[in-house]
Amino acid sequence: MNDGVMIGSLIALLIPVILMTIFIPYWTRKTESFGVSIPADVFNEPILQALRKRYMMQMIFISIIYIFTLLVIFLTIPMSDQTTAIVYTISIFLYLLISFFVYLVFHRQMKQIKKDEGWFRQRKQQTYIHTNFRNQKLTVSHALFVIPFVITIIMIAWTLTNYDLFPNKIPMNYSLTGEVTNWANKSIGTVLFLPLTQFGLAVIFLGINIVIERAKQQISASDPETSLQRNIIFRRRWSGFLFIASIGLIILFTVAQLSLIYSIHPTVLMIVFLVVIISVISGSVLLSITTGQGGSRIKLPTKIDAAVIDYDDDQYWKLGLFYFNKNDPTVFIEKRFGVGWSVNWARPLAWGFLIGILVISIGLPILLTR
Repeated sequence: MNDGVMIGSLIALLIPVILMTIFIPYWTRKTESFGVSIPADVFNEPILQALRKRYMMQMIFISIIYIFTLLVIFLTIPMSDQTTAIVYTISIFLYLLISFFVYLVFHRQMKQIKKDEGWFRQRKQQTYIHTNFRNQKLTVSHALFVIPFVITIIMIAWTLTNYDLFPNKIPMNYSLTGEVTNWANKSIGTVLFLPLTQFGLAVIFLGINIVIERAKQQISASDPETSLQRNIIFRRRWSGFLFIASIGLIILFTVAQLSLIYSIHPTVLMIVFLVVIISVISGSVLLSITTGQGGSRIKLPTKIDAAVIDYDDDQYWKLGLFYFNKNDPTVFIEKRFGVGWSVNWARPLAWGFLIGILVISIGLPILLTR
């Protein structure tokens, strides 16, 4: 691969992911540090500021080496588009794996700091529950997500109506330069592949919006009222972004489906793809920067009562990342390290939800293309 524009596009797709990885410790709640619960009033202690800065500098160094290595490989080693895609995918996996091990080192250091400092001694621990939390408007209306479904149904009807106009060979995979690398014989399954994938995406987006609405409330005991406001804004912003992203991706698949009959240059398709994908990824980064986990970066008047702190539930967080609590009926919960939501792995419904997503995202394409 020697297409400079395409190499630049591949690197551009990585930048938001790298930024998310580097600055995660600055976007988490002030009651958490590297997956470890802490009192909100110690978040800006010099020892923790130094820890976050050290993590950031290490990840910046690793990221520079990663990008430089990837550029050297792409610019000096001749390879097909398929090989380039494989190398690119593996490189992302390796980068995330390395960042995970770096996190584990800092997680262990954070646990030791917490033990040495004794922040939870002689302080009152509380779990704050706001009884009217569920009465608040936490997300955009679920009804708005009918729009992606309507677009999808229209595309399914259009596809079936124009079935005879589809070519005998349906492109199923494209190279990084927009060239078709895999064809399939025309059938109901292959011509409906993109519309039904759209339908699966619409189901997933609606499901995530429901997760945002129903996820466990996490209100800081040391500043409950401000924390409540931040959490509501946090959910509303991500729900609104989710809706906009869903429309963008549904339109992307619609254009791709129309291109099977109407003449749309592959380069145009690739540009549309890159614009939508980069916009969605960049939008998520911008939202993380401005909002933070649980709304922690939203500027609101804050009055922290240092005498009261959140309940220390570190024992339920394995490696600070995986929540496992059989006594908690909650299925969905905010991440401890990062921005977004995770699941209570002790609840069977959580496993059912994740299996459902895998069936839609992996099983459906396999079934349609057989």
